Amino acid sequence: MTPILLNHMGNEENEYINEQVQVKNPNLDTMEEDILYHFSLSTKTHNLPEMFGDIKFVCVGGSANRMKAFAQFIHQELKLPGNPGDIKDICEGTDRYCMYKVGPVLSISHGMGVPSISIMLHELIKLLHHAQCRDVVLFRLGTSGGVGLAPGTVVITEKAVDYSFRPQFEQVVLGKVITRNTELDEGVANELLQCSSELQTFPTVIGNTMCTHDFYEGQGRLDGALCSFSQEEKLEYLRKAYEAGVRNIEMESTVFAAMCRVCGLKGAVVCVALLNRFEGDQITSSHDVLVEYQQRPQILVAHFIKKRLGYII
Repeated sequence: MTPILLNHMGNEENEYINEQVQVKNPNLDTMEEDILYHFSLSTKTHNLPEMFGDIKFVCVGGSANRMKAFAQFIHQELKLPGNPGDIKDICEGTDRYCMYKVGPVLSISHGMGVPSISIMLHELIKLLHHAQCRDVVLFRLGTSGGVGLAPGTVVITEKAVDYSFRPQFEQVVLGKVITRNTELDEGVANELLQCSSELQTFPTVIGNTMCTHDFYEGQGRLDGALCSFSQEEKLEYLRKAYEAGVRNIEMESTVFAAMCRVCGLKGAVVCVALLNRFEGDQITSSHDVLVEYQQRPQILVAHFIKKRLGYII
């Protein structure tokens, strides 16, 4: 299959502009009802502008429990009225994803891997569009394997890259490979790095993030049910990744970056490294240490949100 590169010349990508969230599907204009099936929401059964029209920040992450915890955390950070423990799951009618609204912040789970987050992003972007949201910033908060980094280091993604370290995402559409750019918003990344320097509580770097389709073979692990390569081959591949600017590995960043870019949304990927892949494949830190590590992207993004909202001067 011959890749098709869609860029500014093909009019699919847009410069980031401050206007209503865009969709790139003219068919939506002809539909009497748009059912967001995996959210258990619909344009006919729910008043989406009333429910979501004030959203300015969307934070997504793999784990349902982690995104509920983030919603409760940001509720406390923004000092909103009510009990954080009483926050309701808007998607309780489905077991695919969870969604919590906390003031102007939406917290949503996306599951594991490109297919799961891709489904969520399609319906999220349509939701934001139907709700007439403007000037929205999206964040993916997650965990990852570090490449040459100490465990606990937070990586703000500059470019999401594929297995060959190319900043692109390939999507098969009607039997053809569509290739989309995966560069993330530089301004948001630099703003997040500045927030980290203000916090001074954990190491933070900007680097490329490699997105794979698998946790084991695809990431060069030696401890899966299948393994067809040696320790030396694994380390050689990781060295090539490091030389290409890769500082961490996860499984969702390329499609996140590509869809944000096509739809004109400012986006950022903020992941903590749970281990240094040069030193091993299995995550051996204690539960308490891992919980603290997982909170670091949340703390950083919460600081960003509070600055944008004027809580911090």
